Amino acid sequence: MAGAGAVSLARSLWDSNADLAAGALGHPFVRGLADGTLPRDVFAGYVAQDAFFLESFARAYALALAHSPDRAGLDAFADLLAGVRDELRLHSAYAQRLDIDLPAVTPTTATLAYTDFLLATASLGGLGLTCAAMTPCMRLYAYLGHSLRADVEYGCAEWITTYADPAFEELAATLERLLDAYADDTEPVRETYRRAMRLEIAFFDAACHRA
Repeated sequence: MAGAGAVSLARSLWDSNADLAAGALGHPFVRGLADGTLPRDVFAGYVAQDAFFLESFARAYALALAHSPDRAGLDAFADLLAGVRDELRLHSAYAQRLDIDLPAVTPTTATLAYTDFLLATASLGGLGLTCAAMTPCMRLYAYLGHSLRADVEYGCAEWITTYADPAFEELAATLERLLDAYADDTEPVRETYRRAMRLEIAFFDAACHRA
């Protein structure tokens, strides 16, 4: 157990990937969200792919719930799964406004790389690695929402306010607590966390290149 004042594993992993977090915040896709210059078709393409991704994210949570060794894990992963369902409802609303046929979405290579990684890890990697694979998405989006909240007047307000919401921050913090509980500070855990962060950047890259 970490001593008083020790940095948690989740915090250590986030700090170790500060370069990728900064890259995400400065990414042209994210800057376009913030300043309102992101083309409608680029955002529509992102929403379609993100909805596909979130369905796999929900399945990974379900696998984590099934593998939970205790009641605390069962309850926490059930709450996190409910949070993804809320995100999916937001994407459905976007899809209706943007004329996106979500059931007909074909995932891109970048989307499949991320979803295959998540589901393989959640199926075979053990609960600690599953948390390491899933935490970066939640923490990064909470970070982006918090960082962009001053841009709500100009940018994609609904997207920004969703991820700047304290309720989403609490979901991210819940997953970080599960990471601290179930994962050890090992090289595979660190590699898994960083790979997920890189896949996030690749997802934003692909969103821009689909234009």
